[in-house]
Amino acid sequence: MKKFDKDRLILAAGGPVLAIAVAMVLTSVVLIASGRNPVQPYALMIEYAVHSDIQVLIVNQAATYYLAALAVAVGFRMNLFNIGVDGQYRLAAMAAALVGASVELPGPLHILLILLVAVLVGGFWAGIAGILKTTRGVSEVVSTIMLNAIATSIIAYLILPDQFGEQRGNNLTTGEIPESGWFPGLDLGAAGEIYGFTLVAALCGVAYWLVLNRTRFGFDLRATGASESAAVASGVDARRMVLTSMLISGAVAGLTGMPVLLGDAHTYSLDFPAGVGFTGITIALLGRNHPLGIAFGALLIAFLDKASATLDYNGYEKEIATIMQGLIVMAVVISYEAVRRYGLRRQQQKVGEELAAASGDGGTVPKTSKEVSA
Repeated sequence: MKKFDKDRLILAAGGPVLAIAVAMVLTSVVLIASGRNPVQPYALMIEYAVHSDIQVLIVNQAATYYLAALAVAVGFRMNLFNIGVDGQYRLAAMAAALVGASVELPGPLHILLILLVAVLVGGFWAGIAGILKTTRGVSEVVSTIMLNAIATSIIAYLILPDQFGEQRGNNLTTGEIPESGWFPGLDLGAAGEIYGFTLVAALCGVAYWLVLNRTRFGFDLRATGASESAAVASGVDARRMVLTSMLISGAVAGLTGMPVLLGDAHTYSLDFPAGVGFTGITIALLGRNHPLGIAFGALLIAFLDKASATLDYNGYEKEIATIMQGLIVMAVVISYEAVRRYGLRRQQQKVGEELAAASGDGGTVPKTSKEVSA
């Protein structure tokens, strides 16, 4: 491997690894300050995660997190902060569950209809923020936060028994989707079943990479995110790219609830997972918006979520994992800045080495800014 490639590998992996290390150290400091063993919680969680049924839970949870993080990453690559993924995904899941429970179609068509509704609703809800930004200059951060609150209220209204919901005990649901609308999974016997939609999530990651790195649209998106003025100068319609990116981000967010909806719950209820969109922000940052990095981040956060259950039974609070997740967010920002500065120093060193080599070969090394420009 060339030296340049090694430097790029260090820069790509350095941020996440450093973030996790810092988060573990700080969490250990918290444990020591509270008079607890700073190592045992990690050992307990790793030992717990060895069980096959827990591994299935981790993979299933990671599939949901992965889609949420991809939705966030699409916005990040466009220099947009779509903080409304949580509202987009919940509203899309609720609408898809309502439609799925109200019709009966052959299996593939039923599933496709549910997915189409989820994608359209998610894209529509994110598109509102995109239109506000491109026509009125409203920050997508502000508009998506407000849209999250509106989505929550709409869901609470539509799920009432007087509207489209059903009362089941103390819970409100949209009614159960017929079996023709269930997405088949991978049955592992006593260990449980891996959601079949996990494969779809992986394919979304492949599509994300191909579109961003192998298409003109992906190049325009990345260029606009890096420098809107430069992209406009090269003929890119920046407003159209902003709106398109928000629509795609929302569409992917709409798929976020599908692993649980089609693989397990088969209905939308009051206890449907919430906060997934905000977790997706952490994972997208941790994975540096790369599909493989996001996959690693999704598995890590899912591991902390599921393996932390054993802490309650061994004298530790499971919130230790929550503390660690919060510290990861802080450490990600700090470590990326540290890695960026390291990369800048490495570039400066390489330029110095090249200039020194040129001077040693008898080349003329420019001494002034005028000579450089010349």
